[in-house]
Amino acid sequence: MMNDAILKRTGMEILMERLGNIEAERFVGLIRKEQFDYTKWQRNLYSHMTVDEIFDMADEFEASIK
Repeated sequence: MMNDAILKRTGMEILMERLGNIEAERFVGLIRKEQFDYTKWQRNLYSHMTVDEIFDMADEFEASIK
């Protein structure tokens, strides 16, 4: 398990890599600005998918970063 500092740094690196610096900062600003329940958001994010579909998507992502 990562400590908090490493988790924050890694998360920002991933956001900046995928979104670019400006959009990553906008994303963080949006999250900080509003009441945000990550657990509730996460439940709704994949609610239309089966566990197998989510697993396949994770598998494909893992293969893409190797």
